[in-house]
Formats: sequence, C-alpha cells, structure tokens
Amino acid sequence: MDHRRRSHRLPSMAAAAALLCLTLLVVLPSAASAAASPADGCESERGSSGGRRRKHEPLWVFGDSYADTGNLGDLGRELTHSWYSPYGETFPRRPAGRFSDGRVLTDFVASALGMPTPVAYKGRRRASRDRLARGMNFAVGGAGVLDTGNFQRNISAQIDLFQAMQKQRRRGCARVAGNNNTGTALVVVSGNDYAYAADKDNGTSAAIAYIPTVVRELGYQLRRLRGEVGMRRVVVTNLHPMGCTPVFTRPLNYTGCDPLANAGAAQHNAALAFVLAALDPANATFLLLDVHTPFAAILLDDDRDNKNSRGFTSTLQPCCESFTPDGYCGEQDENGTRQYALCDDPRRYFYWDDVHPTQAAWAAVAATFKATVKSFMST
Repeated sequence: MDHRRRSHRLPSMAAAAALLCLTLLVVLPSAASAAASPADGCESERGSSGGRRRKHEPLWVFGDSYADTGNLGDLGRELTHSWYSPYGETFPRRPAGRFSDGRVLTDFVASALGMPTPVAYKGRRRASRDRLARGMNFAVGGAGVLDTGNFQRNISAQIDLFQAMQKQRRRGCARVAGNNNTGTALVVVSGNDYAYAADKDNGTSAAIAYIPTVVRELGYQLRRLRGEVGMRRVVVTNLHPMGCTPVFTRPLNYTGCDPLANAGAAQHNAALAFVLAALDPANATFLLLDVHTPFAAILLDDDRDNKNSRGFTSTLQPCCESFTPDGYCGEQDENGTRQYALCDDPRRYFYWDDVHPTQAAWAAVAATFKATVKSFMST
C-alpha cells in the first residue's frame, strides 16, 4: 500500500478508487537458477548441502507492502512506518520492515509451500548461501504495476532486477543441468496504481478509467514471466474488498464498507479473470489465487457470532489507529508522544493499520488457499 503520509483524505468516491491497487508478485524459479549468491556465481542443482537435492524450488517475490519483508529503506518515521514501533511487535518483536504487527503474505505463501521466507533483496549481502538458495524478495512498499509516484521499482523494474541478478550469477559459469529460470510465479494485486491515479486527478473517474490500463500491463508482465523469463507456472491473486479497509470504514465510524471501492475491486477482478482465461484457457499454467473470498467472508459477514468464532472481534477498525484521519500508525509529535491508539491484542483484529492486515488476518486468509497452492505446485 502507499506508504506516504496522506496530506488530505480523498472524498468517499475518490478514496474508493484511490485504494484500488497494491501489487505484489511472487516467483518460484527452478532450484539451480537461484542457488548461487551474487558473489559466488553459479551452483549446481545439488545445492550447498553436500549432495542432497533441494526439496523445494526457490521462491522469488515481487510487489508492494503486502509482500515487502524489509526492502523499503528507512526514510524516517513519517515515510517508512514499517521500520518504527509498533510495527513488528508480534513478529519478530521489533520493527523490521514488514507492514504489519508480524508476518505478511509472503511469509504465509512460503509456509504453504513448506519452505522458509526468502531473504529480502535489501538484505541479500548479509544472507548465507543456504538462504539465498531459497530465493529472494524484491517487493517494496509503495510499488505498483505501473509507476505510482512513490519512486519505488514497479513490477516491471523488479523483474528487470531479478533478470539482471540471474544474468550476473551465470556470467563466467558453465551451464549446469536444469540451470534455468523455470518455476512458478505468484502475483498479488492490491492498490497503489489506482490510489496514484485518483490522487493525481482528484477524482474517482480517473482511477476507474485506469483499470484497463493497469490490468493490461499486469497481463503483459504475466506473459513476460511465462515467456521471456520462462516460469512454468504463474499464480496471481485478485483484489480483496478495498472498501472494507479502515481508510474507507473510518469515515463510516467503522460500521460498514464503502460499496464503490468494493465495486471497483470487483471490476478489476473480472478484468483480470478475463486476461488469465485468454492466457491459459486450460488453467494449466496460470492459477488465480482468490484472496477476495476469504477477506469478504470475514469483513462482509453481518453475523457477529460467526466473526467471533473466527477469532476476530474487530474487523473494520484497526488495531493501530491514528488520532486523526490524516495521521498514521506509529506517529509521534515533536515531543515523542504517541499520536495513535494501540489495541491490547492484535490477534483479535483483522486490520493492523489503515490498510494492512494483522498477522492473524493473513494466517486466516492463507488457511483458505494453502491446499490450492500445494495442489497446483504438485501438478
């Protein structure tokens, strides 16, 4: 999600489209293609553990704050909240660049595949050879499918970076059996592109009109991953119900969701489904990973007892809430005094801040797609 502090709240309609797209993308190439560290060159499929073939292919992640595990540099509390308290209080019990109280979507996708979370690109030089062999995360908060005005690498630039790194690793190395980029890509789309469009033109119409452009570019990057990069599988998530994020529910006193924002998310999802059907009519290469349904099952469920049975007593109000609508989680005044309220137990809240889920929420969502991901990867 957009990590910049908002200087003002968009009107309801403008905000609806403003929060329509955060993009994330995850890639799992073949084991040998990513085995070597940048400094050590290529490495055979056998890996660094003395001859045993690795059980899992590496996981490569591309996208935004829903996937970022530490790539957004520390630019100060106001611009990069994820490096400041109270972020990370659940895991790893300190601020570490994740936009949540704990683990984010990347962590749970890796877990679903039975593997550790891949190292963030920013931390690659401190990582062991074994960790690098498991892949890398290129996702960065504020990024979009296209440029979002946040000066972060968009999806295309992140894939460029991945390809450049792979080329560097292979330079001067003899090609070994299986040393290519084939694997699986997971793309998760969430909202920065539309936020940028709405903010730039101060209106919903510009953001809605931007949907075909964003989805078309997303489709191009999916084709690129399959064709140019050579991924065997591509998994892409749809948009969750954007109108249920606290940035939309706060003006409604947390009593309901913004229907226009949710309609925009549905329009994006329909367009994406059409693109995937054209790319892969047999559903053999591309998998649409549905995060919208589990989000909606919890956030749009009017049955309070059912919500409680899922473990969430608060679904539309965040655990970490700024004192003012234009504030942010973690904000302090000039005297270092908190300008936000913090809940006692993030496990009872679906949202951590005004746009990002808690670790508990991601765990609940991931539980619904774990079997699907494992089944798709086994084919």
